[in-house]
Amino acid sequence: MKIGVPIEIKNNENRVGMTPSGVFELTKRNHSVYIQKNAGYNSGFLDEDYINAGATILDTIEEIYDVAEMIVKVKEPIEKEYSLIKEDQVVFTYFHFASSETLTRAMIDSKAVCIAYETVEDEDGSLPLLIPMSEVAGRMSIQQGAKYLEKPIKGRGILLGGIPGVPPAKVLILGAGVVGVQAARMASGLGANVFILDINMKALRHVSETMPNNVISEFSSEYNIRKHIKDSDLIIGGVLIKGAKAPKLITRDMLKDMRPGTVMVDVAVDQGGCFETTKPTTHQDPTYIIDEVVHYSVANMPGAVPYTSTMGLTNVTLPYVIKLADMGWKKATNTNKSLAKGLNIVNGKIVYKEIAEAFDLEYEMV
Repeated sequence: MKIGVPIEIKNNENRVGMTPSGVFELTKRNHSVYIQKNAGYNSGFLDEDYINAGATILDTIEEIYDVAEMIVKVKEPIEKEYSLIKEDQVVFTYFHFASSETLTRAMIDSKAVCIAYETVEDEDGSLPLLIPMSEVAGRMSIQQGAKYLEKPIKGRGILLGGIPGVPPAKVLILGAGVVGVQAARMASGLGANVFILDINMKALRHVSETMPNNVISEFSSEYNIRKHIKDSDLIIGGVLIKGAKAPKLITRDMLKDMRPGTVMVDVAVDQGGCFETTKPTTHQDPTYIIDEVVHYSVANMPGAVPYTSTMGLTNVTLPYVIKLADMGWKKATNTNKSLAKGLNIVNGKIVYKEIAEAFDLEYEMV
C-alpha cells in the first residue's frame, strides 16, 4: 500500500502522523511511505531520519494526497485539504466529526473512507487511540490552568499549591476518565485541593482508592457543580461521550456565580466542549474572558508538546496502520472489531450513529 503523511497545517499543530520507527515497520513489509518535506521537523524528526527508514520525501501536500492510498494524520483535515481527498482514499486521523457539520459534509462529499482514532474502541469500552492524547491533555490542563491563574493574564493571582501559611488553590475537575484522572494527579502533586466529579461510581471508587488525600471524589449533579464553582479557582472540563457532542455541564448563567479571575480549561473542546461558553482557540491566541472568567479551550492541546505527543500517539496507532496496510481497510475492519468502530464515514455514507444524530443526517450500518 502507498501511505502518505502530510504536514499538519492546523494552527500551531506541531505533531506528525508517523515516526521514522513507524516508517521502518511499514517499509520492511514492502509498503511505500511518502512523507511531506519537513513534516516531522517540529516533532524532532528530520527528513534524513525518514529517508534512512525507507521513506520517500515529497515537497508538497498535493503530491502526498495525490500518491497515497491511505493518509495517516494527527488532526482532522482543514478546509484547504478537503479538495485534495479522493474517493476511496483511506484517511486515518482524529476527526471529531460531531463538533463540525462542515467537516462532516465535506468528508461525505469526498467519498473517502474516514477512520477516526477517537472512536476505535476495545471490548472493555476503552478508547486506545484517544488515551495517550487524553493523558497529555489532562496533564497539560493543569500546567496551563496554573499559568493562567496568574494576575498578568487576568487570573485570580493564586499559586496552585499555595505556600506555608497560605492555602492552596481549589481545583474542580468534571469527569473521572483519563483526562480527569491525569489532571487530578498533576494538580494534587502540586499541592492543590482537588475535587473530581463524575456520575460513574466505579470511576469515583478508583479515584478514591488510588489518589492522595487532597483529591476528593464526589457524585456529579447540577446541584454539586453549582456548589463547587462558587469557590473554585481552576475548573477542568474533561467529559467525553464517545463520538458524540459533549454535554454542557457549565452554562452561561453559572459564570456569574464564579469569582473574578477563575480559570476554566475545556479539554472536551474537540467534541464541542462541556462549557456553554466554550469556543475553540489556538496556541497562538489561547484564551478569552467572559464575565471576568478566563476561558482556555485550545482544540489541539497536545500539539504544544509534539515530541511527547507524537511518540505517544504513534505507539498506539502503528499496529492499526499496519493492519490497514497489510489487509486493506475492508478486511482489516471485518476482522478487527476495535478498528471497525473507527469507521465514521464510508464512501459518502455516515456509518457512526452519533455523528448522524448530531446533525440530523442519514445513518447507515456498515
